[in-house]
Amino acid sequence: MTTSTPTVVLVHGAFADAASWSGVIAELQSRSIAVVAPPNPLRGLASDAAYIASVAAQIDGPVILVGHSYGGALITVAGTTENVVGLVYIAAYVLEEGESLGELQGRFPDSPLVSNLKQATYPVEGADPAVEVTITPEAFPDVFAADVPAPVTKILAVAQRPLAAGAFTETATAAAWKTKPSWALVAGADHAINPEVERFGAKRAGATVVEIDGASHAVAVSQPKEVADLILDAVRATS
Repeated sequence: MTTSTPTVVLVHGAFADAASWSGVIAELQSRSIAVVAPPNPLRGLASDAAYIASVAAQIDGPVILVGHSYGGALITVAGTTENVVGLVYIAAYVLEEGESLGELQGRFPDSPLVSNLKQATYPVEGADPAVEVTITPEAFPDVFAADVPAPVTKILAVAQRPLAAGAFTETATAAAWKTKPSWALVAGADHAINPEVERFGAKRAGATVVEIDGASHAVAVSQPKEVADLILDAVRATS
């Protein structure tokens, strides 16, 4: 059965998993919004975006893609899928076609994240091992989730999902915000992505922008109602 109310697809970013959306999911479900929070493979921009696009394409009816952090880069590409009607960026990268995360970040001062990444390798079938990164556990609370209670950040720090380092240099093959309406939440005290990067990308995309002063990168964890409210704005505008 198709419905005119969009299904919300929540795309988590690096160093997190779909459980990071738990509070937002609860808020949306309490308002009878259909939600899907797929696992983001975190293995590369093109392959991750293709996975998210396939999730969206298999949903009956319209879809709003919501991307946190690196997930924003993915919805920028996956958002060209026909049934996607809107894009919501939460403390996220908003790429231009042909641009990489590294290029966009490189125009602005580094955030504390950059000097607190830890490298490891993972096996790749038929090729040399590839590099993946996480945030050092001792830096994780301040860099990722400064406004989240310390006992929670200790758990999040050891449950991180690594991002393939190659994702920083892959370029976006499309920019869906050129043809789809977008909304963006800027986390004013983000230490993982410089808030200026978030503001710049949102403005360039012509997004409807909300800024939360004092919000960390983990704004979906610390302020789920505010995040859900912005998503609901997008749902209403596209229903």
